[in-house]
Amino acid sequence: MSDITTQNLKDIVDQVKSKKISSVELTQSYIKNIEKGKKLNAFVTTTFEQALTSAKQFDTKPNFEQLLPGIPLAVKDLFCTVNTKTTAGSNILNNFVPTYESTVTKNLWDNGAFLLGKLNCDEFAMGSSNETSFFGNVINPVGDQLVPGGSSGGSSSALAADFTPATIGTDTGGSIRQPASFTGTVGLKPTYGLCSRWGIVAFASSLDQAGPMTKTVSDCAIMLEAMAGFDEKDSTSIKKNKEHYSKNLKDNVKGLKIGIPKEYRVDNMPKEIDELWEKGKKILKDLGAQLIDISLPHTKYALPTYYIVAPAEASSNLARYDGVRYGYRSKKGKDLIEMYENTRSEGFGDEVKRRILIGTYVLSSGYYDAYYLKAQKVRQLIKKDFDDNFTKVDAILTPSTPSSAFKIGEKTNDPVSMYLNDIFTVPVNLAGLPAISVPAGLDKKGYPLGLQLIGKTLDEQKILNIAYAFEKNCGYKNNIKKWWV
Repeated sequence: MSDITTQNLKDIVDQVKSKKISSVELTQSYIKNIEKGKKLNAFVTTTFEQALTSAKQFDTKPNFEQLLPGIPLAVKDLFCTVNTKTTAGSNILNNFVPTYESTVTKNLWDNGAFLLGKLNCDEFAMGSSNETSFFGNVINPVGDQLVPGGSSGGSSSALAADFTPATIGTDTGGSIRQPASFTGTVGLKPTYGLCSRWGIVAFASSLDQAGPMTKTVSDCAIMLEAMAGFDEKDSTSIKKNKEHYSKNLKDNVKGLKIGIPKEYRVDNMPKEIDELWEKGKKILKDLGAQLIDISLPHTKYALPTYYIVAPAEASSNLARYDGVRYGYRSKKGKDLIEMYENTRSEGFGDEVKRRILIGTYVLSSGYYDAYYLKAQKVRQLIKKDFDDNFTKVDAILTPSTPSSAFKIGEKTNDPVSMYLNDIFTVPVNLAGLPAISVPAGLDKKGYPLGLQLIGKTLDEQKILNIAYAFEKNCGYKNNIKKWWV
């Protein structure tokens, strides 16, 4: 039998159900890969003993009705996992062991999966390259000098390197879709409120959303079905009937109207991104979809709006890390105020401090109206642009990122250049819409590039279907050589 870990989740589930492989054998295969792949720095914490115990329990008493029967999964280290260290990539949470489980991970375990380990990420999910993590940068399996994207860089790297059959990340401004694009994998950011935020370490509460990262679109549908659902512990959770995304997956896009926004053709966009977009349009047109030119006029304000709203919410959310109740505490300081100051200056990294400073500034008296209030008004205009266009189109096709993966260290000294990586993904978060990044081709260096499909609120099934049809017809194959072994 070929190496089971190179296969996609759907095929692995089928083999477990038909008893061609046991959960223990499957788990051991992934553990072997992880131990050989330490060079990639994808994991912060591993839970191998716990995983093998869970696998043995499953094999003793299997339940093949579950969506993820006996499947080991590694997850981003932003999801609280009971009795297992959860760091959010930060020194300030380096010793934090939650006494509770996030709703999303609990949903996965209830569907038959179990924890293999916690994956590295940008500190508090703030970054586009996984270089802001206290635990060091993650390396992209595509090349030993490349970033895997961020903030879910450990997730995208582990998935592409066959360390986990599927994974979950969080997306505040593109943190699932951009790393998926950089590693040639599939990443879905669901409608805001479809997946519970309870038990996820908060960055920007009105933007954060958990979502699946997988090798194929059908795997993405399985994972979303397992993790989504109403949660009364999350006041922003949407109450709706559970959908069976994997059973309802269809590859028929005939007659669907696909919007092509003119504003996504940005200055100095590489020719390869433009060519990839043209290729995507042609594939969908050949499949019977109708292409319609649309305008999203407020898109140009999305990035500055995001970099006011997100840091403002971060500055508020991160005020809780003070060294008193949990997490890191500085030993310096002669009184409480000095202890607070030293704890935060030693516990937080530079990017987190930068965003707290920006956020605190835009929320301060005298600047609140000029920045934060204005940004909230522009956010509504960005959402209205999407709403207006969705009266005439079913989905919108855009590039996922303005480039392929860049070199480690290339943009660390230029925050603005780093922030521009999210130019195509940020508007979706501001509007609370679902969007999926699908691998679509390679640039001239042989690095993966993705295309993004944006859908209406709660229309995940439709964008999954379009992505499924596209995937079948675009001929993309992720051909990663295991140079790190």
